[in-house]
Amino acid sequence: MGLENRGLMGKQQQTVLITGGTDGLGRAAALLLGGKGYRVFAAGRSAEKRTEIDEIAASKKLPVRSLEMDVCDDSSVTRAVAAVLQETGTIDVLINNAGIGMMAVVEELKADDLRRVYETNVFGVLRVTQAVLPRMRERRKGRILMLSSVAGIVTPPLYAAYSSSKHALEAISNALRLEMFPFHIDVVLIEPGYIVTNFRNVVQEMARSYVEGSSASPYAKIYASAIAGASNSRQASNTTPEDCAEVILHAIEASHPKARYPVTPLAKWVAFGRRMLPDTLLDSFLRRRFGIAREEED
Repeated sequence: MGLENRGLMGKQQQTVLITGGTDGLGRAAALLLGGKGYRVFAAGRSAEKRTEIDEIAASKKLPVRSLEMDVCDDSSVTRAVAAVLQETGTIDVLINNAGIGMMAVVEELKADDLRRVYETNVFGVLRVTQAVLPRMRERRKGRILMLSSVAGIVTPPLYAAYSSSKHALEAISNALRLEMFPFHIDVVLIEPGYIVTNFRNVVQEMARSYVEGSSASPYAKIYASAIAGASNSRQASNTTPEDCAEVILHAIEASHPKARYPVTPLAKWVAFGRRMLPDTLLDSFLRRRFGIAREEED
């Protein structure tokens, strides 16, 4: 039986916990799922954003409520998950959506900045998943969605920190999918490409010092061309957060979900290219897309 019937099985409302659920893709998913009858806890750090989604949910009479959670803090995660379980008794679906990103070339990337990305994108996912899994495993029922990225499939220039964190997430999900099979718990990867959200502002803020200092860097041309290439791809994308939310809904309600769902046309093409093309051709495509050219020798 799939979650399409488990969604309101026996008229018992299903509970969904979404990290990073008060903004961007997470908020779009929370509102869509609430509209479909799921009881949704939209977790986030920002009090302002939590208030915003609570007001939207109240105005639309949706069973969506914000929840304070910092995925980088053990006690915060423990309290938040315990609060949901105390109120509902179960978490039927966990959506690990919280994430941050940045752009910097590898030679200039500060270890502390890399740790910050991993603390949210990898260790944060681990904290929340480990907090939720025991009850799911005992019940032999549940579904975990991991918000990865096209950057978890290929790595563009400047994306070493973010992309490597998403590659790690893909590996964790692949292992977890096998480990959860005996317990009837599905683990699904969602792989969006470029979608316009506030995530772009987070990336720009974290990359500010690198970009502002790039004019004096030997990588100045790479910074300029790679940022322009990413901007062009983002502007060319017609995929909305609501489109991604529909894919998330499908992944939740499918009787036999796929291991991964690419979201945007770019993500679908890249997933195909990663499987079918040799690295030399894929590198050539990425160099052209991001304007990377070999310098002339003196």
